[in-house]
Order: sequence, then structure tokens, then C-alpha cells
Amino acid sequence: MKFAVQVYSVRDLIHSGEDLLNILPKIKALGFDGVEFAGFYGLSAEDLKKGLDDAGLVCVGAHIGRDDFLPEKLDETLTYMQTLGAPCVGVGGAPTGTETELAETIRILGAADAEAKKRGMRVYFHNHTEEFKRPYFAEAPGTVFDRLKANMAMELDAYWSFVAGQDNAALIRENRDHLVHIHIKDGVGHTPMALGEGENDLPAIVAAAKEIGLKWLILENDDPVPDGLSDIGRSMVWLQANAR
Repeated sequence: MKFAVQVYSVRDLIHSGEDLLNILPKIKALGFDGVEFAGFYGLSAEDLKKGLDDAGLVCVGAHIGRDDFLPEKLDETLTYMQTLGAPCVGVGGAPTGTETELAETIRILGAADAEAKKRGMRVYFHNHTEEFKRPYFAEAPGTVFDRLKANMAMELDAYWSFVAGQDNAALIRENRDHLVHIHIKDGVGHTPMALGEGENDLPAIVAAAKEIGLKWLILENDDPVPDGLSDIGRSMVWLQANAR
């Protein structure tokens, strides 16, 4: 199994496209093989791909805005990601708080996923806790996660699902046909921490991810302490000891 990191975890060091290019070799030096981007800081796809190649990293995906998947922007979005060599691209979150919002998110991302499939790609949704509330809408049985996965690919954030009271191992196995990525994260309550420093059942997540044949685990920490690089470095020590 290979390890990637969501670049949002080291955002404290990124304020420009040059910063983004400069952080890539540092991520590689910690032992990561891939990255999932959270913004491109004005870089062209060609320049960012060169930065990845020079660092010895691959792009496994990206979190971008829902509007980037609108019909008038979709070709540009997918072409950018294809230039990076990414198999998929998604949103880190999108409006789902009302039935109307959820329907609009499904309409936009579902249509984008259908188009992406024609290019051998997928469009995915990254969950937080609210996608597991039940019942979410009185007139619609099941969770928002259930509604979303019926229309697009999913990236399971296995910390926020844990906070929502889900059994991650069971959730991963039950959704093997819907998951393109898993975010492996740790923490206590609503406070994310480096891997091994919190209460999440990380070994169960790793075992289930291997069982369903996922190639990548993506590390993320929403609030790294004391800084992004040292935090993901501590998590990499855990990954190398427990997830190979």
C-alpha cells in the first residue's frame, strides 16, 4: 500500500505557486509517494506536473470547488487533472444541508462523474460528520452519504465518520464499490491529531482498506500541531510501522 498526503495538511507553508512547488520535495523526503492537492495556487497543469515529476511524486486527486464541475468549466477541470496524471478529482465538501442543496450538489457532481467516466476518471465527494446524520430529511430515508454514493464516487474521511459514530471497518467493506480513496486520520472529539495520538481505530481502517484492494491511503490533518510538516512526519512514522 502506498501513502499520499492531502496538501491541505501543510497549508501553513504554502502561500504561492512557488511555495507549492517547493513543498513537494519535502513531502517526498518524509516518505510519501503521492499528494492530493487542495488548490493549485495559479500554477499551470504543465508546471505542476513537472514539479511532481522532479520530486518523484504522483497526483492521486484534488479537492476543488463544486463550481469547477459546472458544465462550462468541466472540460477545463478534467483536462487539468489529466495533465497531472490523476485518476480522479473531487470536492472537500459541498452544500447538503437542505434537500434543495443536496439535490443541486448531486445534479452537478453526478453529471460531472458521468462525464469523467468517459475519460477513465472519477469525481468524488469527501465527507464530514453531517453526511452520516440519520434521518437527515424526513422525506428521504437513508443518510446523505447514501444519497451521494448512488450518484458519484466517494472519498471516505475515516476520522469524521468515526466522530459521527460509524464503524469504519464495516463502512469500508460495505462501500467497496463506491470508494476511490480513504483519508486516514486520528484525533479526539472534534480535534484532529497525528496518527497514533488519538482514539480512532486506525489498524481496523488499514486492514479494511487492504481487504478491498485500495492502492492508496491518504493522510490528512485539518489542524496540524505545531506545524504541517512535523505533524505529517509523525504520522508517517506510524504509517511505516503499521500500514505497510
